[in-house]
Parts: sequence; structure tokens; C-alpha cells
Amino acid sequence: MSSAPLRIALLSYRGNPQCGGQGIYINYLSRELAALGHTVDVWSGQPYPEVNGGVRLCEVPSLDLWNEAQFFRTPTLRELRDPINVYEWMTTITGAFPEPRTFTWRFVREFKKLPPVQRYDVLHDNQALGSGLSALRSEVPIVTTIHHPITVDRRIALKAAKGIRKRLGLRRWYTFIPMQIRVARQLDRIITVSDKARLDIAEEFEIPQSRIRVVPCGVDQNIFRPLPDVQRKPDRIITTVSSNTPLKGLSYLLEASAELRRERPSLTLTVIGRNGHKDTESRLRALNLNGAVRFTGWVTTEQIVNAYAESSVAVVASLYEGFGLPAAEAMACQVPLVSTSAGALPEVVGTDGAAGILVQPGKSESLARPIRELLDAPERRQAMGVAGRQRVLSLFTWRRAAERTVEIYREAIEGMRASRC
Repeated sequence: MSSAPLRIALLSYRGNPQCGGQGIYINYLSRELAALGHTVDVWSGQPYPEVNGGVRLCEVPSLDLWNEAQFFRTPTLRELRDPINVYEWMTTITGAFPEPRTFTWRFVREFKKLPPVQRYDVLHDNQALGSGLSALRSEVPIVTTIHHPITVDRRIALKAAKGIRKRLGLRRWYTFIPMQIRVARQLDRIITVSDKARLDIAEEFEIPQSRIRVVPCGVDQNIFRPLPDVQRKPDRIITTVSSNTPLKGLSYLLEASAELRRERPSLTLTVIGRNGHKDTESRLRALNLNGAVRFTGWVTTEQIVNAYAESSVAVVASLYEGFGLPAAEAMACQVPLVSTSAGALPEVVGTDGAAGILVQPGKSESLARPIRELLDAPERRQAMGVAGRQRVLSLFTWRRAAERTVEIYREAIEGMRASRC
């Protein structure tokens, strides 16, 4: 198999560097691929990811209708001259989410304009799985990353939804799922980030496990690190909620915090992220947590690291995770961890209790008990923090992820060559 440098197009229908894992994945993977000597172009819709290390950002503008500054704005007449924009606007105002589809349509339009000498050896889609990719299957090998099956998000959201109107709205929003499943079945190779996600994708999307490769995410261990000069604040716990959805289990952590505050009135909870759910405010009042819970909003990575350094215990309350970057980042910062055993979190945290305590998901009392135990045991917290960082250093690096990803690119390239012979 050839070892020549590759021309790689890394596709992401959105890549917000401040929210969720997609922007983080794109930034670090592209940087490490470039460091290995490959040419990497990131093609992305808004919000655009950060790229560096010689990576080129190719902007694929959408109508950006989910931008909070201009939420569901009305496009200009000039914008509506583009039929893709018309489709995106009409579909969005009816409650659906068309971005994965329309991003790939726009990318194909730009790809077709490229002269042959500027074409790519491989396309790597970051879970857009839009129907436009089908038009390129015969022209270039296509690899996709599926972080976890989005069908799980839909199932959990529908279970938590109150009222038929809310459930109907969710069903409409998730109408992109059949397209993603259909496209995933067509592509050359699928990458996912954990063994658990591999099993779930195979089952939910009905794809043979033999077509799915596992490449765990990495953590930037130079940024996510302990800060010895920052003093930990007693009775402060911390969690990361990139999107305030039922999947993240925040409601159970709030209940656990209320229980713990009856014993420790000084206990506070820092939530890295914003309070984007109307029900959360009423929930805080009902639990008498006003003033005890602080949502940071969007903050820099260094501010996140500093918040970890000030905290005594980190908590991941998720009901499902395909990987669990917040768990790995907390461990890299040497913060003792309480995590649910949902999804792939046991693969990240480990099951021996050294780097973190695993508990049953969906139960506030399961969270409260080990948090209480750790707050009462400073020596155990210190030992757990050290073990957590060592686990991340040994298992989760972006360089290792990039090297394994290149191997999969070459598999896909060789597979296409063989099919043409």
C-alpha cells in the first residue's frame, strides 16, 4: 500500500469551535493530518471551525438560519435565486433540519468546478451523510465519521418530550435520519469513535460491522492539563453540557445537586455551556438551586481548563455518549470524575474505578452517592485525578487518531482501485 502524501477534503456541515464535539474533531484531526505531511482542506458551513497548522478552510456558506443573532431570518431575494437556498429556507420554516443535505449539495457543486489537478485522493465526511455525497461515489473514495447513531438522540428526546405537539415537532426535525442511514450504507468506509458506537451503528443503521473502523478521539494534553497554581474550591462540582438536551442528563445532576445541598449548603455546580432550555429555569427554582448553579455560556478553552482546576469533582451525567470528550478532558485536567456508564463512557473512563466512578444513568441518587463520597475523601480525589490523566496520556492522542485515520483512507483508496480493475 502506498505511503505517498494524500490530498484530503475534510467535510463538516457545521463546525462550531465553541459548542459540541464536531468543531473540536475537525480542528484537531485536520491539524494532525497536516502534521503527518498530507494536504488538508476543510470544507465547512457556518459556524466555521478553527483550523491551523497549514490547513486551508474552504467556506461553504449556507443561509445560517440557526444563527441565534438572526434566528430563522427571512432570506433576501438575491439569496432566493439559488434553488438550494429556497429548499433550505422552506424546509427549515416547516420545522425540519436540512443542513446536512444542503451542505453536501453545495459541496458537490463546488467540487465539480475543481480542475482535475486539484481533485482529492479521498473525501472524509464528518457525519453530514447528505444525499449529495451519493453523486460522487464513482469519482472519489468517501470515508465518513459517525460519532454515534443519531437515532439514539431521537429516541431519548421523544421519550422526554411532553405533549403531542412537542413530539410531532421532534419527529419533523429528525426527518433527515432516513437519508443519513441510506447514504451511510453506500459509502466506502465508516469510522466511529468507540466499540460501543460501532455496535450501535451496525444495529441501528443495519450496516455490517466489518465496514466500520474504530478510531478513538484524542485530547490536547498540552491545553487540557492540571493547573497546580489554581486552588480547588471545596464543594464545587462541574459538568459540560454542549447542548441542553435530555441526552446529556442534566436534570438528574440538578436533582443530585439539590440533594447534596441539603447536607452541604456551600455546594455549587458549574455548567460549561449555556442554559438553552426554558424548563431549566423553573427546574432550578423548584429545586431551590437559584444561585447555586452557574452556566458559563460560551467560554474559551483556557477558561474551561481554569474552571476544571477550581473544581473538586467533575460529573458526566449523559444518557448516551458515542465517545465522551468532556470525560476525557476532565481526566486530562486531573479532576476526579463521576460518570454514568451510558454508551461508550466505560471505554473512556475505564471500569476499574481508578480514573473515575461509573454509575447507572438516569438516576439522581446514583450520581449523588459517589459525588458525596469523593467530596469527603481528598486523598482519593487526588489519586483518581492522577490516574485519570495517565489514562488519557496513554490512550487518547490526536496523533494516534490521525495515523489510524490515514490507514483507513488508504483502505478506501485501494478498495476503489480494486473495484475498477
